[in-house]
Amino acid sequence: MNQEKIGKFIASCRKEKKLTQNALAEKLGVSNRAISNWENGKNMPDLSLFNDLCKELGITVNELLSGEKLTKEKNIKKYEENIAKTIYYTNQKIKQKDKIIANCFLIFGLGIIFTAIMIFPSESSWGSIYSINGAFISLIGFILHHKGQSLKKIIIFSWMYFLTIMAILFSLDYCNVLLNDEAPRFSYKTTTINKTIYYDTLFYDVVRCDKDTIAESWHIISNHKYDELYIMNYCD
Repeated sequence: MNQEKIGKFIASCRKEKKLTQNALAEKLGVSNRAISNWENGKNMPDLSLFNDLCKELGITVNELLSGEKLTKEKNIKKYEENIAKTIYYTNQKIKQKDKIIANCFLIFGLGIIFTAIMIFPSESSWGSIYSINGAFISLIGFILHHKGQSLKKIIIFSWMYFLTIMAILFSLDYCNVLLNDEAPRFSYKTTTINKTIYYDTLFYDVVRCDKDTIAESWHIISNHKYDELYIMNYCD
């Protein structure tokens, strides 16, 4: 659809009917800014307004979509063209709305992850809970972005996206433990023995010896071997 041509046609018909933008807006129940945007070709009237708009301007929907007055010969020819254009335009509007919704999920989910990492201390389980929830929310946005593709592709790409997000989170968590001597956020089990704390994660374990003392030290181990005597000896 030629929005600019249609906009000029709306303006021309409005002036023929001696209607101001405000007057037409009141009749249609929209703002005068909406009328201005239509006439400037910035956007199109909503489909639900087509009949009322055409009635006020004394034109047919076919003429509105063509952006000109039509003779009987032209009317039939333009009718089929305009049906195809209307379907295309409607599909594009739906895609735009879906994209906006998808972006909202993506941004909101990633925002939750970032906020959880910044706000909650590393030893708080809430940080990992909110981060994982944020990853799932952003995953919904990712899936919506790929709406229309085959189910197989959506499943494969979704798994790749989710695993990539989780890999980044686990990598950042490992770097935080290694560089800042902090507890891992994604530990699924924590065991305390006197002043020694053992953090169990999926890929590595962390031993915190002499907690809150001058001699406090952190050790990353990879054998996943939990034994009280072993841990106590490790800290000695």
